[in-house]
Amino acid sequence: MAEPGTEGAFTRLLSPLRIGSVVLPNRIVSTGHDTVMAHEGQVTEQLIAYQQARAAGGVGLIVVQACGVHPTAKYTSRVLMIDDDSGIPGFAKLAAAVHEHQVPIFAQLFHGGREVMEGQDGSLPVTYAPSAIPNERFHVMPRAMPLGLIEEVIASYGAAAARLAAAGLDGAELVASHGYLPAQFLNPKVNLRTDEYGGDLANRLRFITSALGAIRAAVPATFAVGMRISIDERSVDGLESDEVLAALRLLDADGLLDYVSVVAGTSSTLAGSDHIAPPMTQAVGYTAPLGALAKGAISVPVIVTGRINQPQIAEAILAAGDADAVGMTRAMICDPELGNKISAGKSDEVRACIGCNQACIGHFHLGYPISCIQHPESGREDEFRDRSPVRVPRHVVVVGGGPAGLKAAVTAAQRGHRVTLFEAERRVGGQVLLAERLPGRAEFGGAITNLTSEAARYGVEIVTGRRLDAAGVLAANPDVVVVATGAVPRRPELETGDAVVLDAWEVIAGAAVPTGPVVVADWRCDWVGLGVATLLAQQGHRVTLAVSGYFAGQLLQQYIRDELLALAATSGVLVLPLVRPYGADEDSVYLQHVLTGEPVIVPAHALVLAQGHQAVDELLHELAGLVEVHAVGDALAPRTVEEAILEALRIGRAI
Repeated sequence: MAEPGTEGAFTRLLSPLRIGSVVLPNRIVSTGHDTVMAHEGQVTEQLIAYQQARAAGGVGLIVVQACGVHPTAKYTSRVLMIDDDSGIPGFAKLAAAVHEHQVPIFAQLFHGGREVMEGQDGSLPVTYAPSAIPNERFHVMPRAMPLGLIEEVIASYGAAAARLAAAGLDGAELVASHGYLPAQFLNPKVNLRTDEYGGDLANRLRFITSALGAIRAAVPATFAVGMRISIDERSVDGLESDEVLAALRLLDADGLLDYVSVVAGTSSTLAGSDHIAPPMTQAVGYTAPLGALAKGAISVPVIVTGRINQPQIAEAILAAGDADAVGMTRAMICDPELGNKISAGKSDEVRACIGCNQACIGHFHLGYPISCIQHPESGREDEFRDRSPVRVPRHVVVVGGGPAGLKAAVTAAQRGHRVTLFEAERRVGGQVLLAERLPGRAEFGGAITNLTSEAARYGVEIVTGRRLDAAGVLAANPDVVVVATGAVPRRPELETGDAVVLDAWEVIAGAAVPTGPVVVADWRCDWVGLGVATLLAQQGHRVTLAVSGYFAGQLLQQYIRDELLALAATSGVLVLPLVRPYGADEDSVYLQHVLTGEPVIVPAHALVLAQGHQAVDELLHELAGLVEVHAVGDALAPRTVEEAILEALRIGRAI
């Protein structure tokens, strides 16, 4: 039951919506997203547990990830398939698990055409598209589809939909978004055919109308049929809004759709693909105007998706009439209980997605099941299913208030322990307080905002401005100690003489940097070096970013990297790849090519080091044998926030 005075705050978001014959209990949608939880094309227990958690958490509609409708639709080696009857039992079990919570479930009917990321066995497959036009992102040259194959694929959409209906799903969604096969037929820049599937709009739309017709003919009238489409593909070879809206008007007039799901971007180019899972550099709710365009063109309900990470953003979009429902997919990866919290009048407890992309789409691109750096339970529902409290509460002392320390403290407190956290600085947050000060990373600080709110909610005592040694820790009478003391910047041995040499941390914190050219030497190729270089360039310095890898941001998820590289380029940063630093003087930085060993000299008045970190683990060694002690995060081994929070969760549950 909602708290007094809050139940009316999200009246639109929490109101039901009819899509065809299907009634959604609210307007929060977990839109289709590949979880990398299929095995040999089949639904798995892991996928069922993942989707069931969202259903239990109060979502209004679940749209299951892209399901390949034809053998040529295998765009990765981990794709979920529905191209034969073997998939029906798994989908039936999935639908039953979701229906236990009175939540409807749809699935995406997918064929990517030329958008193929990888083969099935390491070799590259033959890919098909309307015409032999390559894509820029994956460097795929497709084969133009013969008429027989076009007709076969169209029929496969209907057959796949029939299987989903037989499995008990409530609807299906034709994926015409992000430059996939149906969009390729619609796009005059990609479809150069001269037969009945190319030429004018009606012909280019024929593939979609035929596929939708095949779906309609194969399913009961109560089965909802929709389509996902990018209103603006935001790409040099992409569909533009007027072309898509004209197509939507024709489809609406023919009565082929029960709803339309609106997004932006295309898979075919680097810049266009960044909108598939837009990073924090994009404004929250930035696709709402695209939803408004669709609303003005068609009569059926419109779902809009794109950085809708907070319930108040979702409510505002609905209030403005820009959409009838909102995709809050990453928001519910970050907080599966989002719907329940809003319904209970506890929207202030929602753990907001920060658009970091590291463990969700980042895991997908690496071939691992998706998760969330803030909520590692996502994708690991079975591992963390047991939430029973401890039988014997203990006093847990956590030393260090970065993300690892905060998560360990919160998790231990949730289980019933008495927890005291000590932080040496005046504020908790650790390196996140530095990250949020860099260009394009401001929202990253939300991870600490979320954790500190949870710490307060579960009664963690936080003591700041107090640095403890072993004696100080023992004086607090702990039963268990968690060492989360983090790391410090690593300084390799360099010949520097009188050169000005600074750590990235010092620069972010506001240290003075001499005027003139600056070299940032970046070992890890992540957000630190790239962010500091951009920061200095925006301050007026001429910056060379010298990276030890193949390119700047190499370890970052592609969409995050693309946005930060674009920002660095527009800020004037010069990137020098495949070099390591070995010295500096008052007017030059001396580098070495990592492959050839040849020297590279760059004029510079300062050298800024982003050379990774070293663990601060003295306390761990001092306490060994004196008390039960655990290390988490960078104190154990310097890595990223993702590993810090995951380790802290596991330790907090094990204590």
